[in-house]
Amino acid sequence: MSKSVADPFGPHHEVTRVATILRQEVEQAGVISFARFMEVALYCPKIGYYERQTGQMGRTGDFYTSVSVGPLFGELLARQFADWLEALSAGPLQLAEAGAHDGQLAHDILSWLAAHRPQLFARLRYWIIEPSLNRQDWQRLKLESFAPRVEWFAGFQVLPPKGVHGVIFSNELLDAFLVHRLVWDAARRGWREWGVGLDEERFVWRSMESEVDWTAELASAGFELPDELLAVLPDGFALEVSPAAGRWWTEAAHTMRAGRLLTIDYGLRAIERLEPARAGGTLRAYAQHRVQAGVLDNPGEQDITAHVNFTQLQLAGERAGLRTEGLFTQPQFLTRLAAQAAETWTPAQARQFQTLTHPDHLGRAFHVLIQSR
Repeated sequence: MSKSVADPFGPHHEVTRVATILRQEVEQAGVISFARFMEVALYCPKIGYYERQTGQMGRTGDFYTSVSVGPLFGELLARQFADWLEALSAGPLQLAEAGAHDGQLAHDILSWLAAHRPQLFARLRYWIIEPSLNRQDWQRLKLESFAPRVEWFAGFQVLPPKGVHGVIFSNELLDAFLVHRLVWDAARRGWREWGVGLDEERFVWRSMESEVDWTAELASAGFELPDELLAVLPDGFALEVSPAAGRWWTEAAHTMRAGRLLTIDYGLRAIERLEPARAGGTLRAYAQHRVQAGVLDNPGEQDITAHVNFTQLQLAGERAGLRTEGLFTQPQFLTRLAAQAAETWTPAQARQFQTLTHPDHLGRAFHVLIQSR
């Protein structure tokens, strides 16, 4: 039997259109997984948080990204991608961006390549992996000047059968992948999945029965949990697990025929996720650049994220035959690229670089995982 648990993240109050849909699902099922709650809140067609073009990014939005800083981020990525692409054999080349949001990063990358690597640009096709028709429309509008060179695909499974000969990359995509919330039950010495139920009009956390073998999922995600650790793991220790992220990375790895697969995101290695300071998990909700009181509050009106498990991605890629080149901090990655270009920077570009790399801005939390075939 499931039990109601007070939300450690705070109260729930405002009724939204997404909340109405979720309430109907919970009333019918009794309890739904947090992954399902997150899916409806963020991706419900036309009304989910990421399905509405309401200026979530930037100084006036809910969160600030490397792309928001200015075009330098895309220009540095373009420089690195150009070096990698030019080292590949002759023939068609592809840059495949997954989750291009409004298309601004693609625009910055393509603009730099057209201006600084025209011969490479002529050989290149830019593929955007985007399941949302709404977001595809935003991207087409932003990239209309590059229209002949850009193609859209709903997923890896519908790419041309030859796959990608070039680079597959994502920026701040995987932190929004659906996660399940697991909580350690010390008395039973096992993991319980916490889903979402209702207490009158409020969404609340509830333990739920699950048919998933979470021990196996944790092992696949790189969590080394020997008996000695489990014996001292405090009751209520929370972990987020994203089977979807592991499947996505595996699919991307198999699609990569030659070149590199990388992601830029905030996250941790699995071993870091087990530190006592993170006993409450890494789930967060953001609005207006502030962490919100309740992850279950106002679904559809706030961003929901969890830290990426880079160990899970690394293992998935290696199982698919990729070689890991490294996991770097964003400052490590960008500083090496900047060494080739900084002498010609304007003061505005220098300020952008400082924002991208300074630990008090975007340089502390973001990492870059790179694998190759």
